[in-house]
Amino acid sequence: MTLNRRTFIGTGAAFAATLSAPMVMGQARSRVVVVGGGAGGATAARYIAMDSDGAIDVTLIEPSRTYYTCWFSNLYLGGVRTFDSLGHTYGGLAANGINVVHDYASGVDRDAKTVTLAGGGTIPYDRLILSPGIDFKEGSVPGWDVTAQNAMPHAYKGGSQTQLLKAQLEAMPEGGRFIMVAPPNPYRCPPGPYERVSMVANYFKENNPTAKILIVDPKEKFSKQALFEEGWQKHYSGMIQRIGPDFGGANVSVNPAEMTVDVDGVVEKGDVVNVIPAQMAGKIVHSAGLNDGDWAPVNAEDLSSKMDENIHILGDSAAQGDMPKSGFSANSQAKACAMAVRAALTDSRAFPPKFSNTCWSLIHAGEQPDGVKVGANYEATEEKIASTGGFVSQTGEDATTRVDTYRESLAWYDAITSDMFG
Repeated sequence: MTLNRRTFIGTGAAFAATLSAPMVMGQARSRVVVVGGGAGGATAARYIAMDSDGAIDVTLIEPSRTYYTCWFSNLYLGGVRTFDSLGHTYGGLAANGINVVHDYASGVDRDAKTVTLAGGGTIPYDRLILSPGIDFKEGSVPGWDVTAQNAMPHAYKGGSQTQLLKAQLEAMPEGGRFIMVAPPNPYRCPPGPYERVSMVANYFKENNPTAKILIVDPKEKFSKQALFEEGWQKHYSGMIQRIGPDFGGANVSVNPAEMTVDVDGVVEKGDVVNVIPAQMAGKIVHSAGLNDGDWAPVNAEDLSSKMDENIHILGDSAAQGDMPKSGFSANSQAKACAMAVRAALTDSRAFPPKFSNTCWSLIHAGEQPDGVKVGANYEATEEKIASTGGFVSQTGEDATTRVDTYRESLAWYDAITSDMFG
């Protein structure tokens, strides 16, 4: 099925039609608190509140007043999109009865069933949904921590970091060098670092054609590797070099003051250095004691925490099985979670969840954009969310197919942001 705005959002319309449950007069409203206003949290809040006739009081806690998507931020780096086109506000959710609180959730009291706000006060819940995204593992790249992010930006959370990296690329001297330190598995958006390399190369080809790119990578292989390498050779021959673990890519440290990267004892100088550290579930998951190691284990059927049945964890933070950490995945999980939460609180019916994901990547822009994709469908089992079959673009595809794939990604962007924010 070709994806467009109508078919994507149509799955949500069917969800709302099957789950609408009238409020019982005189009955106290159940309270759902959602932490995190991204693809998982905003979607869950909207779908729980949708057509509930006031049966559930929904509060969304999100510190940012404008949400900038991580997906498509690489296209901004490549000169394909504006920064403003990535920004979305929460007025539509508020207009639909969701209490939007712009503050940080600093803690969870699981016994009292309350969320503490950094600005003071607490918010009680009957069900809590955590979708805080990622945080970075301290010490995963020796020499780098968040205090160095202005010198060596990660740009792996949407917003000001993306603007900073773009400004650094624009200021890079002619014939300069861009170095990326790629993250180890698992991490947010598996093809993301390599689409970034593609879009940086796209920018250089037009504005700094003698510039060079070095990828320092701890992984033996990466998502869509054959497709990216084919595209790099076709569009950016001689510009991009990758050092994998066989040649020291797993033994890396950085010096932000000197703008150098030490690769297994060999010091590489960069004009712009993008460090994407190892990742873990958002800190609030850890402080609430819902993690097992770096991530939060959840039940596949409803994304409920295996440590607390009254808390659900979505998206990047969840250890749920086979789904990658992506915006599409978080949105898909949020709908299943919302269905389960509404069923539990309103005695409405919950159907067996189905999950899906697609990740699009733009390798080259211009008159004939070179777009590729990978994706799969999933179902809940007793052990995990399990893949039931996938697909991926093929090397050697004709230009028309690649252009159509890119156009499909544009339709998806419009569809998911509408699905999140109304």
